[in-house]
Amino acid sequence: MANGAPTRGYPQHWEADVVLRDGGTAHLRPILPEDAAALQAMHMAQSQASIYLRFFTYKSQLSERELARFTEVDHVNRVAFIITIGEEIIGVGRFDRLEGSDDAEVAFNISDHHQGRGIGSILLEHLAAAAREKGIRTFVAEVLPENRKMLTVFADAGYEVQRHFDSGVVEVSFDIDPTDRSRAVMESREHRAEAQSVAGLLSPHTIAVIGSRADRRRADDLLAHIRGGGFTGTVYTVTGEGNGEATGEADDAENAGHTIASLADVPVPVDLAVIAVSYAEVLPTVHACAAAGVRGLLVATGGYADDAEHGQDRQHELVRVARAHGMRLIGPASLGIVNTDPAVRLNASGLAPIERGVLGVFTQSAALGVLMDAAARRRCLGVSHVVSAGNRADVSGNDVMQFWEDDPGTAVVGLYLESIGNARKFSRIARRLARSKPVIVAKSDTMGLQLPPGHAARTSQAPIGALDAMMRQSGVIRVRTSEKLMEVAQLLVSQPLPVGGSLGVVANSLALGEVVADAAREAGLHLARMQADVVLGGDPEAFAEAVRAVLADEAVHLLLVSLLPLGDVPVETCARILLDAGAAVGKPVAAVFTGVDDDGWTEGVAVPGDEPRGDDVPDDAAVTAEAALVEDALTDDAALAEGPSPTDPAPVTGAVDRVRQAGLPCFIGPGAAIRAIAAAVGYRTWLDREEADLVDPPGVRRKEAADLLAGWLAEAGAGGGTELVTLDPTRTAALLDCYGIAVLPSTSFTTPDEAVAAAEAIGWPVVLKTTDETLRHRLDLGSVQLNIPDAAALRSEIAQMTAILTGHGAAGMEIQAMAPTGQGCVLRGMEDPLLGPVVSFGLAGDAVNILDDWGHRAPPLTATDVADLVRAPRAARKLFGHEGLPAVDLTALEDLVARFSVLKDEHPEVGIIEFNPVLASASGPTVLSAHIRIGNPAQRTDSARRALRS
Repeated sequence: MANGAPTRGYPQHWEADVVLRDGGTAHLRPILPEDAAALQAMHMAQSQASIYLRFFTYKSQLSERELARFTEVDHVNRVAFIITIGEEIIGVGRFDRLEGSDDAEVAFNISDHHQGRGIGSILLEHLAAAAREKGIRTFVAEVLPENRKMLTVFADAGYEVQRHFDSGVVEVSFDIDPTDRSRAVMESREHRAEAQSVAGLLSPHTIAVIGSRADRRRADDLLAHIRGGGFTGTVYTVTGEGNGEATGEADDAENAGHTIASLADVPVPVDLAVIAVSYAEVLPTVHACAAAGVRGLLVATGGYADDAEHGQDRQHELVRVARAHGMRLIGPASLGIVNTDPAVRLNASGLAPIERGVLGVFTQSAALGVLMDAAARRRCLGVSHVVSAGNRADVSGNDVMQFWEDDPGTAVVGLYLESIGNARKFSRIARRLARSKPVIVAKSDTMGLQLPPGHAARTSQAPIGALDAMMRQSGVIRVRTSEKLMEVAQLLVSQPLPVGGSLGVVANSLALGEVVADAAREAGLHLARMQADVVLGGDPEAFAEAVRAVLADEAVHLLLVSLLPLGDVPVETCARILLDAGAAVGKPVAAVFTGVDDDGWTEGVAVPGDEPRGDDVPDDAAVTAEAALVEDALTDDAALAEGPSPTDPAPVTGAVDRVRQAGLPCFIGPGAAIRAIAAAVGYRTWLDREEADLVDPPGVRRKEAADLLAGWLAEAGAGGGTELVTLDPTRTAALLDCYGIAVLPSTSFTTPDEAVAAAEAIGWPVVLKTTDETLRHRLDLGSVQLNIPDAAALRSEIAQMTAILTGHGAAGMEIQAMAPTGQGCVLRGMEDPLLGPVVSFGLAGDAVNILDDWGHRAPPLTATDVADLVRAPRAARKLFGHEGLPAVDLTALEDLVARFSVLKDEHPEVGIIEFNPVLASASGPTVLSAHIRIGNPAQRTDSARRALRS
């Protein structure tokens, strides 16, 4: 914000940091009167041609009257945004409402020095979002025919643009409501810009390592790793002192690189500044980077989470300064970044050298970065990149996924998330990325519900399981630990995806084969073929024949070989046979070698019955002993958790390491292997499902619904508060009718005579129920009476229910028509601070009230998402016919769920909406009761305007 207090009514929520087309950052905000001098400076720096195109005439400078008009706006009917880098205005966009209409005239002025950076399209997105908020529906503009750049901005924005040529001017008009095409255009531009910004950080040509005399060890280590890793660019060591002494020891010339006293002395632009100074020095150092025109920052310094009183404020200021001066920032408290591309060879991290591979790794805290690194090394996994975001103050997993989507050197993506800043955007990007590359996410069950120290983000109030459901909906492979992430990764980086979930098993123990088979079935895999009597003697040909035979079976989609330490065939020989056989048929293979040391099978490990036995069946003692060993292997989770303790022997050693380096995914136990295989099969299943379009039910009257809600909010005075207002039945019915949803009418009464009159108007039989929100769903308490046939029965039931309600301290009853007999269901929707809209579906009664048996999804939904949501609860099998009851009309039920989800997605001002119950029957669903509460619409984390997370 400009210096000085903002004008009254200043819309703070319109401010945003944005990423430009070339990956640089800038700040967008409403204009203020204090911006007059900067606006004049921008105008006077423009060419005559640019001024003519904007004003249709040339003027060397703006008059005082013009400056006042341009900078003094009401933020309602006259709105103007500026984009700034530092104190410089690089673009202006504005709209003025045409009197007495919902049209507004829009205009832009982009600095000549910043043309081609996508500034006009960003301004248009933000102006359109602000205009919609103020009730404007159409933008109009007058553009000179030769102003092709501005005409292109309008044409390429994705709106349906109408043009009319009159008196030498092109008159343009277009509806600014978002369309599928305008959203696609915005997301595509956002993707390119954010990917470019990360690419600049990961592939710098020039690096400056900045340390301080008081705390120089970390800077020395980072500098040593950058130089030792063979970085192909130029490294400068900035001492911050006038004597030219290096950050490291004076005689360490190789690691010191080019030693300079200040950033101002660097003769070329600095692409990346690696900051490892003391906590108090970080912000002054970032200011120095801004002054020197540095393009990106990596802040290794921590301490923000420890400074409870000021840490978050200092972190926010750090990000503000960086973005305002065009810099993206990784950190603070970052472990660093790694790029193994031979053209870059960057290791600006605290990690030892890492082999090149195709796995992209993202973590947040440095500690988890170390865990992820250790888990990858134990499996001999190389990486394409490592990004440790530390406190994730700026660059996030969303940004890095944008980059990896286009990176040809990354085939699998693994993220360990401690917090999530923009869940809706994560879902959107992950769904798109997962279509081309597997996305594996490790997260705890409490992520989103609480924040780790130093992280700033919204927390979720959605039901437990909603965030996980959103990830599954997006095609993400969700695991709980770094070890499990790498288990899955080692299979996906080295093997093709299976075409199905039918598993073949080869083992050298019948007991082992059976236990593996049981584990596979429990994981939802189909056991297509098993050969568990393979003999490992000195000749490996029998093993090779068994492997080839199982893989040749068309019913087998992937193979797991699990071997106990029997026989003397070298591990490497078994691995080569398995790899060659899998490659020959194009099917994934994996292995479990239990009890292997550096040279092969562990000496002295014997299992009863391990002698060659041909077709012999092992005796009971042998089976028992083998099963015990297998059980130990299957329960490896507790021992591993997050890796072995320092006193434990390494779970794998040289022989298996060599096997893994050869490309064979090798697991320490069958349990880990089955988990990884099940994850790969689940991902393949998600990929094979047809990519459905977002649901768009016919007959929806969106503008009418928006107008109704706006009027009710204004009437209730709920425009600026957080309290929710409950809609009465009439308004509820009116809103739902806009979305083609009907609620079975009910009539309240105060006397039996009124009840009888209402029943006769509705038609017998009727239902009598209480209006009490808690008791109205409790048939077991007598607060609902069905199928009342006549007036006498109704009067009797009213008397009985009056007594029941009095006993519970409740009152109030209503009459409703009988609905077709069916299965009771519940639909709930809420506006969550983190996830945005969340829709939940369950079967009414104990399933949801006691067992919490819900399905959750985050709109917008595809037809596939809707079908998944209806089938997600465990009790959903009752919808398909149960204990003699007919199956419900699923098509009609899914249509209702689709309309419900669209309503919730399109209206954040609908804070809570619930249908309880919905009776689903063979003739279709009937909504018996609807409850809606509205309030101030939340600012969603993913909207129709590009903005970096604040």
